[in-house]
Amino acid sequence: MTVLVCSLKTDLPQSIPADGGYHIVRFPYAAESYDAYGMHQQLDPKGYEVRDWQRDDRSGLIWPALHGWGSLTAMIYWADGTYTELRDRFVRDPLGLSTGYDSTATEHRPPSPGLQCFHKSHEMFVHPGRPLALLVAHNDSRPRSITLAELKLAIHPTAEGL
Repeated sequence: MTVLVCSLKTDLPQSIPADGGYHIVRFPYAAESYDAYGMHQQLDPKGYEVRDWQRDDRSGLIWPALHGWGSLTAMIYWADGTYTELRDRFVRDPLGLSTGYDSTATEHRPPSPGLQCFHKSHEMFVHPGRPLALLVAHNDSRPRSITLAELKLAIHPTAEGL
């Protein structure tokens, strides 16, 4: 069986508001790390075209190509700040485009000494038409930037997806 992979990366700083809420990490289309199965396209399966990936939250969505067991991994580098907590989570349908918001693998962590770089992984069932995203938050009093982010999905097909 073939494993379907989508691998996204951005090294352009992305400002995260200081509002205590979670925000979708957005990814470019022109500099795809790997998307042979069309899971991160400017024209999404709902017919919506992302015109500015840096401002449109839909650029942070991966649309699974089939039903299966999804292995998600993410890497996040934060710029310096006066935050005391950094947060991240994986979310199914973060914009409510299909069945509704469903978060998992939520982590709240204190800053570490030195560079704030974190890696996470989680596995779950994924489905076409139900996009996935990486969301982040912080508790600083002013906006802070993510300086590097990666989001990867590997789908191991299940009988439902064959």
